[in-house]
Amino acid sequence: MGSSTSKSEAESQPARGNIKDVAVIGAGISGVVSAAHLLRAGFNVTVFERTGVVGGVWDYEPKPDRDPPFPNVRPPDPNWAEAEKEGLNSDEVELIHGPPNPCYAGLRNNIPTPIMRSSLLRWPEGSEDFVDQKVVHQYIQDIARLYNVNDKISSHTRVESVSKPEGEDKWTVVTSTFGRTESGHTLTKKTWKFDAVVVASGHYHIPFVPDVSGLSTWKHRFPGRVTHSKQYRTPLPFSNKTILILGAGVSALDIAKETTLLGAKVIQSRRESKYDVLVSRLPEGVERVPMVANFIIDETAGDANSQTLEPGQAIPGKVVLEDGTVLEGIDHVIIATGYITSYPFLGHLEQPLVSWEDADEKVLITSDGYITHNLHKDIFYIPDPTLAFIGVSHLVSTFSLFDFQAQVAAKVFAGQAQLPPESVMREEHRERKARFQPGEKFHSMFGAEDAYIENVLHWVNADLAKAGLDPLPGMDDVWKANYKVFQQRLKGSVDS
Repeated sequence: MGSSTSKSEAESQPARGNIKDVAVIGAGISGVVSAAHLLRAGFNVTVFERTGVVGGVWDYEPKPDRDPPFPNVRPPDPNWAEAEKEGLNSDEVELIHGPPNPCYAGLRNNIPTPIMRSSLLRWPEGSEDFVDQKVVHQYIQDIARLYNVNDKISSHTRVESVSKPEGEDKWTVVTSTFGRTESGHTLTKKTWKFDAVVVASGHYHIPFVPDVSGLSTWKHRFPGRVTHSKQYRTPLPFSNKTILILGAGVSALDIAKETTLLGAKVIQSRRESKYDVLVSRLPEGVERVPMVANFIIDETAGDANSQTLEPGQAIPGKVVLEDGTVLEGIDHVIIATGYITSYPFLGHLEQPLVSWEDADEKVLITSDGYITHNLHKDIFYIPDPTLAFIGVSHLVSTFSLFDFQAQVAAKVFAGQAQLPPESVMREEHRERKARFQPGEKFHSMFGAEDAYIENVLHWVNADLAKAGLDPLPGMDDVWKANYKVFQQRLKGSVDS
């Protein structure tokens, strides 16, 4: 992988402007807009997508992913050979090789469409602020079609390794492609070479399951009654049930909304946080309680083996909260505590046993499973900026910001905008980490991305002006006006 050397900073910076071939990992919104902007800039682009569909988390697949481990608190070691085990049928191999995304049938955007849009395409005339999954999915597919991204996608292809050996000037990318045949399936390995790599694989692949006392026992004993929100698809199985939801994010809110409409009683367990801004949108009747301290099995619940409970039978046990309150009569537990950030194809740059405080100047992922270290402006890998990330920033306008970041990456790769010296980027990153406090979200912009955009524009457009090139426009007046309204809503949610 790229790393610092003893050469001067000018020499150690990769030669941008000579970049021609670029790999993009992922065909969700981040990957599609990255590929589109790179293609418009004249690059040769190959997009790797492990499923067979463009759209990322907005592609609804009724069949859910497999259960994650309970607990699951740090980035896992990759097990690429799992799909090659003997005895698996083609459907099982495809599920392992390209797992479904967490999209549920009722998913809607939680960021208004006027500030959640690509510069490449407007929403259809008359689109509402909040639309369903099918509309969003079609929007991403339309961008891919209009900008010829589809022609560049290698589908059912997962990336298993991205590396740049010492002394080489190209990235080596190793992939595995799943294909169906008349007699079954094939897995085809291939090695590629690229001048640059854009990681746009998203956040929502590896469920985070907290290590709460007794939770793993409940999962083992009653596997169909304890699930992660990634497995959630429709509210029908939860009609008229009592559901305990752990977490206070968007999926927790949506599941509460959908299930209460079908008569469910919802209890939401969560920690106090300034990011808990969705409480005003919860349905009437949802009971909010402190975080769970312990899941206890009823001693009369039978043997220790996995059990299928009778319809209408509650889980035989009780839940003790951190304030000592006891809950009983729970039918289902849904873990909606988010996801672990992981780039398993980046090898030793992912260090799941190293704490975030101990991250060195090369590592990207540590045990916290959230921070992506050593990035400049949440985009460029400081030791070797020919490795870029689109979509790392959190609590943002998503489509709009990721589209902007993709434009910036294209300008830098083309040599039209120059990154600062490595020492300057490192110092900025160190200062940012020094300001970071536990409990904060390192990549969160939380209503402040307009300042980030202006900061990046100032740098990029200064270089473009020196080169006699047109400036990047940034966000238009419609976006800015709607973003100010959005900021006020966020402020109101925090203040309340």
